[in-house]
Amino acid sequence: MGNGEGGTRWDCDLRVENDPSFLSVTDWGRGASRETRDREIADFGEGEITLIGGGKPGGVTFDAYVVGKENAPGIVVLQEWWGVDYEIKNHAIHISQLGGGYRALIPDLYRGKVALDVAEARLLMEGLDWQGTVKDIQASVKWLKSNGSPKVGVTGYCMGGALSIASGVLVPEVDAVVAFYGTPSSELADPSKAKAPTQAHFGEHDSFVGFSDVTAAKSLEEKLKSSGIPYEVHIYPGCSHAFMNTSPEALKRKKGMGLTHENQEAVDLAWSRLSSWMGRFLGSA
Repeated sequence: MGNGEGGTRWDCDLRVENDPSFLSVTDWGRGASRETRDREIADFGEGEITLIGGGKPGGVTFDAYVVGKENAPGIVVLQEWWGVDYEIKNHAIHISQLGGGYRALIPDLYRGKVALDVAEARLLMEGLDWQGTVKDIQASVKWLKSNGSPKVGVTGYCMGGALSIASGVLVPEVDAVVAFYGTPSSELADPSKAKAPTQAHFGEHDSFVGFSDVTAAKSLEEKLKSSGIPYEVHIYPGCSHAFMNTSPEALKRKKGMGLTHENQEAVDLAWSRLSSWMGRFLGSA
């Protein structure tokens, strides 16, 4: 790894600028304007690396954020439709501390943009180059494997959950997947062709029809069953969409969206299942 001008080129087509670990950022971005949040993402030097992914010839550079033990198994953590905000960073920190420890990496799929409300989040997600984003995920997985992680899994939430499942189909370097309340469109990926062991989590009261509701969960289960890979699909009674988000700011945001179901027992159980699944297929540090 190098910090020299232009960075270091790796065989897996990634450019690395620097790679220290970042500290807890529970309050990151709270109360900030859009301009301030975008600037904080761009200037978040600790734990920031620059990779090359995207769907364009020659690739597209993007930032990613790393936390956890060097040479530990890696886990790529994929954002919700909000962007790389405090909640997804909290999740990555928590994941890095599970079991014997992991190296967690968050790719910035929105290139520094963070939504402040549902309308903005919807626009950002609708404008996403989904195929190019799969390339971002692949670049992230390859970087971890080229920098000491013997095996690498992918996990994500909402939009990131759908992309996690897609990565298990489309990215051969992925060793395990854990997805939360999201399924990919048929145009992006067919879960019946999944190659990586996949675990998925959904809330009983999730109302995002065809994406993360119970019908979508059961459809995913049938497709994973036909794939022949190890799989688990869990539906949590009494839970709605985004039930894993439990910070005060996230609870306020969910309340504004009408997502009022809370169940800490379900959250703890889901974390336990994620830890067991990744430990089973990635090993431990």
